[in-house]
Amino acid sequence: MPAQQRERDYVLREVLKVKGLMPLLMKQRNGQRWSVAERRELKDTLKALSNISPYLFTLALPGSLLVLPLLAWWLDRRRGRRSTN
Repeated sequence: MPAQQRERDYVLREVLKVKGLMPLLMKQRNGQRWSVAERRELKDTLKALSNISPYLFTLALPGSLLVLPLLAWWLDRRRGRRSTN
């Protein structure tokens, strides 16, 4: 599988985990309490958001097309930590 397809699928999976976050966040503000399951869901959703934060950060920057090579370098650097034995 090409790297671009793999990354696109990864981002799509993580974004789909975030679906339904706003109603869950607003529950506390509307005077209701979160159940244990809802707290776990919030934790998982925020973790999914943190996993895709480099992608979101890059897209939100002005001139993000100029930052894309920097993101590619950073992602490649993370994968390069594996041993080459």
